[in-house]
Amino acid sequence: MAQPLMPHATASWLVDNTALSFQQIAEFCGLHILEVQAIADDTAATKLTGRDPVRAHELTMDEIEKGQKDPDYKLVMTKGPEPVRRTKGPRYTPVSKRQDKPDGIAWIIRNHPEVTDGQISLLIGTTRTTIAAIRDRSHWNIANITPKDPVTLGLTSQRELDAIVAKAAKAAGIEAPVDTRLGEDRAALIEQLRHEREHAAHAGDAVLSDVDALFGKRN
Repeated sequence: MAQPLMPHATASWLVDNTALSFQQIAEFCGLHILEVQAIADDTAATKLTGRDPVRAHELTMDEIEKGQKDPDYKLVMTKGPEPVRRTKGPRYTPVSKRQDKPDGIAWIIRNHPEVTDGQISLLIGTTRTTIAAIRDRSHWNIANITPKDPVTLGLTSQRELDAIVAKAAKAAGIEAPVDTRLGEDRAALIEQLRHEREHAAHAGDAVLSDVDALFGKRN
């Protein structure tokens, strides 16, 4: 399914300017529903600059209105950017996001010390030298580095971060940590998702595969 060119910024705009559900926004932007929840709660302590998908000709007001009237309606993109196939090597990060990298690296080092420098390098798109400097606090700007969730900074997706953390935990022989940042909200979302999957199974809903692909591995 085609996704907006800037999914996190688009999700931020839809949260602020429409009455669409988090589920609808997550599916349209290709994000995890918890990522949309985090954007809405502004848990990154850094407000994302929204990107209007209507002005970008990726979504019409008619589609938004349909979605607002029917919470089960799936938004249809007007057009989508050409897909870019991910190649091996460090992730490319737009210039506007590069200043956030040290904060994202510091967050991973603090919260997931089992993740290796190589994994962080591939996840965020940085050098091992930079990671090492942040680890030993010799980085030139260490006084101004504040650990912030790389997902809410838009440096990676929740699914990719979870996959890296789970892989590192397995290699280290420890239990993968459970994301409890959203507390009871997370449990409620998971329960709602389980109910939706059961309903889809009974109804023969073809969307079941998409839901499982997005959220099934998080339980």
